[in-house]
Amino acid sequence: MRTRIMIIILLVTGTGLLSKGQSGPAISGYVRNYTGVLLSDGNEFSILQNTLNLNFEQRFGRIGFRVNPYLYHYFDRDLEIGLREAYLDMYFDKFDLRVGKQQIIYGKAEGVFITDVVSPKDLSEFLLPDFDEIRMGVTAAKLSYYMGNHTLEATWIPVFTPTRMPGAGSIWKPALPFPVEPEFDYSTAQVMPKVGNSELFLRFSSLGSKIDYELVAGTFYNDDPVYHLTRHTNPNTGQLTGITARPEYHRLSMAGGSFSLPLGPLVFRSEGGYYSGRYFQTESPSAFDATIRKDYLHYMAGLDFTLAGIRLSSQFIQEYIPGHEPGMRSDQFESTMTFLAKRDFLRERLWVELFAYAGLNDRDALIRPKVTYSFADGFDIQAGANIFTGDEGRFGQYSTNDMLYAKLKFSF
Repeated sequence: MRTRIMIIILLVTGTGLLSKGQSGPAISGYVRNYTGVLLSDGNEFSILQNTLNLNFEQRFGRIGFRVNPYLYHYFDRDLEIGLREAYLDMYFDKFDLRVGKQQIIYGKAEGVFITDVVSPKDLSEFLLPDFDEIRMGVTAAKLSYYMGNHTLEATWIPVFTPTRMPGAGSIWKPALPFPVEPEFDYSTAQVMPKVGNSELFLRFSSLGSKIDYELVAGTFYNDDPVYHLTRHTNPNTGQLTGITARPEYHRLSMAGGSFSLPLGPLVFRSEGGYYSGRYFQTESPSAFDATIRKDYLHYMAGLDFTLAGIRLSSQFIQEYIPGHEPGMRSDQFESTMTFLAKRDFLRERLWVELFAYAGLNDRDALIRPKVTYSFADGFDIQAGANIFTGDEGRFGQYSTNDMLYAKLKFSF
């Protein structure tokens, strides 16, 4: 049914355009096969995915649109069909208005989300897909006002969209911070679609010859739920007998910014955000809740440069909780580093790349080497690996998910 509806929409759109005597929309996209194999005993397939991604774009004077449908076919689950983006653009002398489902990107960090919190994330495959697939489109109205090299942007999102988490039984399901398997109470797990629950973001950006920067602020719901706990104990012995976990989404306020500054052969990047109103899990033995509300800082400093034809980049990322208290499951300082080395050969037909996350607190890491070869125009062959090290932490919890993968991709 969903396939028929999408085909009908596309046919009606194309027919309507042609009926007005206009040429059809520009069509681009790609077809891809993605196969991954686990390195653990048995060498099970971690993923077998066939993808069709399409882009339809057109502009008529002061009006334009973009539609980006996609299709994922898997060997072990239902066919997935969706719209990554579907929006209308209206162009005026001093400002533009974009209305519809869209991806919105903030910040200068690579591979991490600091102020880039407007579009929710699809973490069903952890951080392994391309980031344009991890970011989910949201229905929004975005107004951009232009003042020379400066832009003032306001984004209103009427309906909240949470993070998409891995399904039951997925190898990417994260470890939950509970001492025993809980029962779930979903009575507060929904944000009602009403004006009072809408989200608002502001961004001021400047593109200069010496420095690029942006200032951002927002009031919105945290895309990840907080688990409020009720602990059940034996009244005679006080021994824990069970836990009820009640997931709930809470509102946050954020202010921050980012900049990129060339310094001769180097490029220095930085980004930071101050968040007010986040809830953290605690290890409190109390029979109720086990959460605490705190502000926190999230920031990054990065350096990019080229040496002997190799593009090199490194970032230091840290989360800091002022007023940290004993019993909080999160450390006061949570530090991560990223490293990138990339070089092309054969006149940009062959690319060799190594990207890695390193968690400094838990001494865990995700190491991602890959090689991409442009076999023909538009046709790429890619082979790589995802190696997880450590026993715990953001990356170490997936230590049994080491994998090799190959991608065949034709872009048109």
